[in-house]
Amino acid sequence: MWIGYLVFGLLSIGVYYALPIFVGTVPLRVIVYCAVSLSAVIAVWWGVRRNRPEPRSPWVVLGLSQVVYVLADSTFYVSHYVLNETSYPSVADAFYIGHYPLVVVGLVMLIRQRRSDRDLPGLLDAVSLTVVAGLLSWVFVIGPQTRLGTPLLVEMASLAYPLMDLVLLLVSLRLLFDGGRREGSFVLLVLWLTAILTADTVYVLQRLAHSYEAGNFLDAIWLTGNLALGACALHPSMGRMAQAVDVPALRLSWPRLAILSTGALIGPVVLLVQHAQGVRRDVPVIAAGCAVLFALTATRLAGLAVDQRSLAITDSLTRLRSRRYFEAQLADEVARARRTNCPLGVVILDVDRFKSINDRFGHPAGDRVLVEVATRLRAVAGADRVLARYGGEEFALIATGADAENLHRLAERLRHGVSHHPIAVSGRRSVTVTLSAGTAAFAPHYGTASALVSAADRALYLAKDLGRDRAVAGGTSLTEHREDVAVDYLNQVADLVDLRVASPGRSLAIADWARTMAEHLKRDPGEIRTAHRAGRLLDVGMIVLPDDLLTESGPLTDQQWHLLYEHPDSGARMVGVLPDHGDVAEVIRQHHERWDGAGYPVGLTRDSIRVEARILSVCDSWAAMRADRPHRRALTHEQAVRELTSGRGARFDPELVDVFLELLEKRVVGDLTAGPAAGSAAVWEDSRLS
Repeated sequence: MWIGYLVFGLLSIGVYYALPIFVGTVPLRVIVYCAVSLSAVIAVWWGVRRNRPEPRSPWVVLGLSQVVYVLADSTFYVSHYVLNETSYPSVADAFYIGHYPLVVVGLVMLIRQRRSDRDLPGLLDAVSLTVVAGLLSWVFVIGPQTRLGTPLLVEMASLAYPLMDLVLLLVSLRLLFDGGRREGSFVLLVLWLTAILTADTVYVLQRLAHSYEAGNFLDAIWLTGNLALGACALHPSMGRMAQAVDVPALRLSWPRLAILSTGALIGPVVLLVQHAQGVRRDVPVIAAGCAVLFALTATRLAGLAVDQRSLAITDSLTRLRSRRYFEAQLADEVARARRTNCPLGVVILDVDRFKSINDRFGHPAGDRVLVEVATRLRAVAGADRVLARYGGEEFALIATGADAENLHRLAERLRHGVSHHPIAVSGRRSVTVTLSAGTAAFAPHYGTASALVSAADRALYLAKDLGRDRAVAGGTSLTEHREDVAVDYLNQVADLVDLRVASPGRSLAIADWARTMAEHLKRDPGEIRTAHRAGRLLDVGMIVLPDDLLTESGPLTDQQWHLLYEHPDSGARMVGVLPDHGDVAEVIRQHHERWDGAGYPVGLTRDSIRVEARILSVCDSWAAMRADRPHRRALTHEQAVRELTSGRGARFDPELVDVFLELLEKRVVGDLTAGPAAGSAAVWEDSRLS
């Protein structure tokens, strides 16, 4: 229907120009012109009935604006062709100017519906380009008009058109930048607005030059714009145009940046041209416009900086704080608690049996559950507390001012705030979600933020073991009795991983090399112990990887790489539950980071990687190169040395490569055969030392 309407309307425009003004006494040209304008009103009315947009109010207002426009067309062309009344301004001009506010109101209503949030960057960009258009309008239209000395009424009408066009341009650009649906109806709506702005600008220029004549080429532009509005209303996508969509608030593409940059240069360019022509009268206006553009650009850049920081510290799914932000904030709060003795606590919460939700309803449903859990937790915690998504289905809360008793009550409120009502997952299906929680109140023996989190994490694991759907306070006697068992268990996991990769004793050897390197570098005793313990438990996170991934002989798939990239974080989580192993866990998380920043899981560079992790990176790579694997033979000693040397300054800390090679020449490090011989005695001794 919309295509037929558009084709018939364009043919009617051709007929309009082909017809004589009068056939007998009948002004056929006037009838055709007004009929095309009126058809847009009928098309909007029919489109609203047929496509049923929600809400209808923006389209009703746009339809009313077209009614006023038809009245203006009818008055103007009857006055010109039938009554031979060509005075300016006329009643028709009052109708033409009066239709602008209705268009603006309708578009604003449409824009408000199309966005689910406030798009300040889009508004700033629209204002910036409108200021540029305003500068050009002043130089070429408004300024010259004010200097003509025409009667007041003529001058007011001549100024009203460009001023209303600027308002319409601002709203049109706001619509263009809003990031909502851009289907066929949207394109036709933009075409309508473009036709109005183009024809009106040329019309004012012709009026200024006294060259305007009714019936010239501008009629074709105005009529095409009317047809575009009617076709927009008839297009099937019209009913969806006002539907709200979620789009990123930060949208600054290269084309958009180029347009804004070019616009910012318009003022200086015009000023230079006028200077070359010896013109000085527009300098104050252009200077003021440039100042406004500067302020808008500065505001835009400030907004970009704020958005970038927000993205860095916000979880993209739940909109809670990120784990990195949580850890940085907790470190500050622990330091403050140590200085002031103010109460401080941490709550770690985990969604019970979340994997079964994903398996039953799919991952999109699982994401919806996490979003709703985050919303409910935020409602209970309050906006003043730091609540973060700590892991896949884990959440963490910093509770300043809460002692152990209040912390436990808070954890219970958080749990009940989530489980009190089922969560919809798909259609009419819903699921009751429960949480397990672990708490830890700051005490002097929790020396670091990571130790405080480890205490809460151990309590969380105990809550899981006790049957889930409960909160457990950290530091209980039952938790402490389990610590030796956990240390011994992780040592056995490390040995099992070594067997799975066909390199028994590997972790024992790496731990010994790492300790030797740290001692050679004269690092402090804490770093030496951390390097040794992290080397022993380096790859415990691989226990969760499938066997076929560890023995794969061909190229890995994207999914397999994704699983492999997660093992440092998995290992860090496993080790982090041990008391006083927070630093060890962080080293394990970082041991696949690279000196040049191309590593994983975070992409740290140079000295931002802990020295123990940089040591382990060298030791781990040597062990991997010198061991036979199911899919390849071990490199020779010379080949491995060349590989290690080639990675200096890229993958590895160059100083640490030199230290390792120096110790290798002395045969102090690099011998994998010593590991298996030590056997269980080494495991026992290592577990006792821990």
